[in-house]
Amino acid sequence: MQVRLLGPLDVVVGGTVRPVTGLRRKAILAVLSLHAGEVVSTDRLADIVWGGRPPSTPVNTLQSHVSHLRTVLGRKAAILARPPGYVLDAGDEGTDVRLAERLLRRASLAPGPADGSDPSRRTRELREALALWRGRPLADLAGIPWLEDQAHRLDLLREQIRHALAEARLAAGEHAQLLPDLDQMAADHPLDERIHGQLMLALYRSGRQADALAAYRRLRITLDEQLGIDPGQALRDLETAILRQDASLSLVLPVTVTSRPLGAEAAFVPQPRRALPAPAELPPSPGGFAGRDAELASLDAMLPGAAGPAGTGVVIATLAGTAGVGKTALALHWAHRARERFPDGQLYVDLRGFDPNGPAMDPDDALRGFLGALGVPPESIPDNREAKAGLYRSLLNGKRVLVVLDNARDAEQVRPLLPGSSASMALVTSRSQLTGLIAAEGARPVGLCLLTVPEAYELLALRLGECRVAAERQAAEEIIASCARLPLALTIAAARAAERPSFPLAAIAAELRDSAVLDPFDGVAPGIGVRAAFAGSYRALSTDAARLFRLLALHPGRDISLAAAASLLGAPSAQARKLLAELARAHLLGEHSPGRYACHELLRAYAAEQARTRDDADVRIAALRRVLDHFLHTSYTATGLLEPYLAPFAPTPPLPGVTLGDVSTACRADDWFAIEYPTLLTAVTTAADAGLASIAWQLAWTLTSFQLRQGYWDDHALAQQAGLNAARRAGDPAGEAHALLALGIGYSRAGRDGDAEPMYAGSLRLLAGLDGYLASRALVHTGLMQLSAGQGCLTGALRHALRAHDLHRAAGDALLAARSLNDVGYCHALAGNYRQAITHCELSLAQLRASGEPGYEAPVWRSLGFIYHQLGSHRRAIGCYERSLELTRTLCDRFSEGGTLGDLGDVYHSAGDADAARRTWGSALRVFKEIEHPGADLISARLADRGGLVAGEAR
Repeated sequence: MQVRLLGPLDVVVGGTVRPVTGLRRKAILAVLSLHAGEVVSTDRLADIVWGGRPPSTPVNTLQSHVSHLRTVLGRKAAILARPPGYVLDAGDEGTDVRLAERLLRRASLAPGPADGSDPSRRTRELREALALWRGRPLADLAGIPWLEDQAHRLDLLREQIRHALAEARLAAGEHAQLLPDLDQMAADHPLDERIHGQLMLALYRSGRQADALAAYRRLRITLDEQLGIDPGQALRDLETAILRQDASLSLVLPVTVTSRPLGAEAAFVPQPRRALPAPAELPPSPGGFAGRDAELASLDAMLPGAAGPAGTGVVIATLAGTAGVGKTALALHWAHRARERFPDGQLYVDLRGFDPNGPAMDPDDALRGFLGALGVPPESIPDNREAKAGLYRSLLNGKRVLVVLDNARDAEQVRPLLPGSSASMALVTSRSQLTGLIAAEGARPVGLCLLTVPEAYELLALRLGECRVAAERQAAEEIIASCARLPLALTIAAARAAERPSFPLAAIAAELRDSAVLDPFDGVAPGIGVRAAFAGSYRALSTDAARLFRLLALHPGRDISLAAAASLLGAPSAQARKLLAELARAHLLGEHSPGRYACHELLRAYAAEQARTRDDADVRIAALRRVLDHFLHTSYTATGLLEPYLAPFAPTPPLPGVTLGDVSTACRADDWFAIEYPTLLTAVTTAADAGLASIAWQLAWTLTSFQLRQGYWDDHALAQQAGLNAARRAGDPAGEAHALLALGIGYSRAGRDGDAEPMYAGSLRLLAGLDGYLASRALVHTGLMQLSAGQGCLTGALRHALRAHDLHRAAGDALLAARSLNDVGYCHALAGNYRQAITHCELSLAQLRASGEPGYEAPVWRSLGFIYHQLGSHRRAIGCYERSLELTRTLCDRFSEGGTLGDLGDVYHSAGDADAARRTWGSALRVFKEIEHPGADLISARLADRGGLVAGEAR
């Protein structure tokens, strides 16, 4: 969890951005976040947030806002009540401000090479700190004086970090690259002597002594004209040193391996006399390298002797990850950084394990190259592989050599090339996990994922200049998103932008957005591109794994379960599990949580291209139909467990080979809905777009129970509208009728009775012309009963309730007939016929108990609570409502929970227990606000009118 203040205020939980609604609520969270870990009194909070005009009961209002904020933050303990107020328990990096301050503090502890710091590390950390700014701090909290002062303080913090970053980049030898940024900073701050000093030093180190002196003269004139003063002594001394070309101004970079300079005893190792120089085969270190701090630290920790005395085995590190994720770049960046620890040489070979244009390198050829680099004449190299490997290890025995084996296909290709001496180290990169090497040789794996957004931003800034990227941050973020944070794609996009320096980044972002997904990332050079990189991994797959990879592009969600993958294939789960594991080993999929797999968007686009090229249209349609059948039938089964009355029809039978998800209990059904919900929404429109109208409207219908219990009103309306449109296009009156019915139910639950009535009427008209669908017609009458009751038309309500009961009986559904008896009883209660009401409700309860469906009992207990409340039997009413509430919460029915809490509060109020009424209404208000239901206004009115919380509670 992290609260973000360096821009518009929001919260990031589990990688997902959660908005915070309401000015006062945002202000409360901002104040607590800026005092994270410290208690802020309620008086102080009220004074800042309401500016001396707090509501009449500020403590209650603060409690309500804090309760909502805890929900947004994802855990109740995030904000703790501590007298005399509240404290945000967010941890060291719980706010982006704290993270920025910590990064600045770490960089400031080691200000330069003289005290052993690593300027490149400081530069990375300060870039990471700057990347936290998303715009003007607290941008959406203007008008609150204290927070405006804090925003100014955070602006100053950003300037402080920019100064420190310039200092670190100067220390890292980036003076030439830094000049555009320093020019801009000097223009923005024409009186800042520190910036001008940095500019002068950068110009001097770039061989521009005259320009450095001219920068000093410009500053001196500006200071004299505007302030009537001369530059300070430090700047005058710098001018003198530049005039003298003082040697102290030259940059001396320390030799570093980890984050500290090597001492002389580590850097100097006596070497035997040799006819040839020590091999230094490493290709150039890649420019614009960004991020990967954790991975670099892991490799540093593996250096021979880094963790104490050397062991008896050779150190083998493996870097594994998907194509284009930057394995080679990381390996070379680290190898150059660590090369001084290997004075006897560095060997490098590209094993071409996944080259789409040719076979992988034979280990014999690699050994022959290594032996030649170690001084063995060609005629002295043995023919036998084992003899070559033996000679190779003999030559490395006792020596400190780094062996980089890049782009390995498998463990068998690598084994002959491993050194045998514990003083040496092998670094292997591969798209495979190299499990055999880890198990047999004790290799230590380092996995590479996609770059984080700040790391991707840093990569663009390094390659295009920080000023250019910062000036178009939104466009930069679009480029990062289009590149899926894949380093290869980012470097290609950056190269295109660098070729056209006059083009705004927005134009580059538009080009990526408007082109076919992979097209912008090809054509840079022969064999270099995203397609070529992916092709190497794809070609290495088995036939069945390649088929599953292609079909994954048809799946409507961002991640996929085992059951859905098995349905795509039309194969048993055991076979699908093996193929998913193969794709994961090849890093074409990642198992981000147990049993759930995903890949980034560029890989998905490549899979889609391969599917269009290699699979016939009927094969793709059949696979899509199977996976949609998986979602439809699992969703239907889950709905039947949670609210069987919302499963009035059997869906279209599934195709052979469909595997259902595990929804064997109501709890598992609810969990399945929660996990698959985003995919289910997309599946509705996917089915509609594919012309599968019956699946579209039936799948939309099966979402109704989960959506309305959670209060997802807008999502429900959109899904049903998609189903309705699909049914109408297909000329399917049954589908149209059920989509209208679902819309009516949703509008009614959301408090939009005026919109619900025509939906019910249209549905009933269509159903009347169809054979069967008695349960669906009963649902329409149940909905009309609720509307009539709400309008005070009690005779009409009772008529619809009796009609629904008769239809359920005619359909032979004893369970739903028993449930509808409760509706009849409730209508009698509304008319004041309490004896008849109790008779019907108790009969309903007895029949439901006999059926073994306790979930159906919740509305009956609520009706009995209402009846006993009207009869003045408050204790019995409270007991009935509490039982209903218990069952409702078991079913995760947030809508009914809010309504039942409101009714229970009414009973407490009638019984004279004002405190209990306020507490219960307050709970109802929180539920209705969380699901954004208009019932919140009714509860707020009760609290205001009856001496509870003030009317301003909802602010």
